[in-house]
Amino acid sequence: MNSRPFIHEDFLLQTSAARELYHGYASDLPIIDYHCHLPPQEIAKDHRWENMTALWLGGDHYKWRAMRTAGVNERFCTGDATDWEKFEQYAAVMPKLLRNPLYHWSHLELARYFGISDRLVNPETARGIYDECNNQLADPGFSCRGLMRKSKMEVVCTTDDPVDSLAHHAAIASDASFDIQVRPTWRPDKALIIDQPAAFSAWLDLLEQASGVSISTLSDLMQALQNRHDFFAAHGCRLSDRGVDTVWAEDCTESEAASIFAKARSGGAVTAEEAVRYKSYLLHELAMMDAAKGWTMQIHYGALRGANTRMKNLIGADCGFDSIGDLPVAAALAKHLDRLDLTGCLPKTIIYNLNPRDNELVATMLGNFQDGITPGKIQFGSGWWFLDQLDGMTRQIESLSQLGLLSQFVGMLTDSRSFLSYTRHEYFRRLLCNILGNDIEQGLLPSDIPLVGQMVADISYHNARRYFGFYEK
Repeated sequence: MNSRPFIHEDFLLQTSAARELYHGYASDLPIIDYHCHLPPQEIAKDHRWENMTALWLGGDHYKWRAMRTAGVNERFCTGDATDWEKFEQYAAVMPKLLRNPLYHWSHLELARYFGISDRLVNPETARGIYDECNNQLADPGFSCRGLMRKSKMEVVCTTDDPVDSLAHHAAIASDASFDIQVRPTWRPDKALIIDQPAAFSAWLDLLEQASGVSISTLSDLMQALQNRHDFFAAHGCRLSDRGVDTVWAEDCTESEAASIFAKARSGGAVTAEEAVRYKSYLLHELAMMDAAKGWTMQIHYGALRGANTRMKNLIGADCGFDSIGDLPVAAALAKHLDRLDLTGCLPKTIIYNLNPRDNELVATMLGNFQDGITPGKIQFGSGWWFLDQLDGMTRQIESLSQLGLLSQFVGMLTDSRSFLSYTRHEYFRRLLCNILGNDIEQGLLPSDIPLVGQMVADISYHNARRYFGFYEK
């Protein structure tokens, strides 16, 4: 029987070449986390957690989904159970999570941040692990900034609405005692929700306040968005993002979009066809803004959100009732990128698909719009959400390798709200090294560790450092 702990120094590394690649070229590199959902206010205030449940289970819909599937009552997920009871219930589910990514992630987080690798999480070990973690959380090094330092963070990009004040980002940037870059990311999704009249109108009112522009026409909207785009740029923003069901690229003139917007702003209901035309127009204009500033545009598409109406009404959105969608995307995505390319206004772009059926679609789309100037200008984003696990990331890497250039990939991100999730970068780096190490062992790559190791280091860190411009004055 192997007495080695489950999480050990060679975790996931199946060959000697993989181990040499990881320990020699990836393990010690800092992290650039260019897309996440961390609350900037918690970084500004150097937030601390009362106990392990607040840090580990609060807001984590991955864990809630697993607990529900194992028959755990909602009271122990999002309800009024005590923090210990919630932790106890998750610990009881852990032995049932074999082959689920949470089993790896949870134990990796305990090992890296709390030094707990001598036992597995289960009902018998739960109380001891809970108490030991809580004792460590009282240490000054276990604030959110402390965890970021422990993780060797260099840059963190949060996800922010155009109406956000960015006051917390400003506070972080002005704090000379904290040298990790925390930058906002422009995510104007709510400018697209013209088919949700009440929410759209309420958001426009907030945009008026933030931008200082009274919004009654499409021209007003574009001026307000431009004002906020400029404001974000002044606060260090270098990336935008869209979280969309699919990509829209129907023909729509400015006057047509203006008419549709006026109808919605006056309280009228737009048709489904009108909504798609408006969204198509706005996606193009938003991309033009990004290109003008040299930002990187991210497109996260493919989620089917809020599928369970009963639970959404009961506990709200983003609580674990979303899944993979299957709307068509190829023609519209090509048209969207092509229109920008025709006018020389296609920004650096990262495309993230949520349905793995689209891996080859996205991987081949990249080659249509590379410009021969910027290495890897159009990127195939790392596996995200339901795909940020061994199989999902492996399939993304394989598709990119076969149909593009893996060597130009800007690598992993957390896409997370948890300050413990930086271990996702370690997980990705180990997986990458294991794939390449296996190729070396099988004779599919040269037995040249420095050659392959340089690619590992580039994908893990250096490509992102060069690509995003975080270090430019």
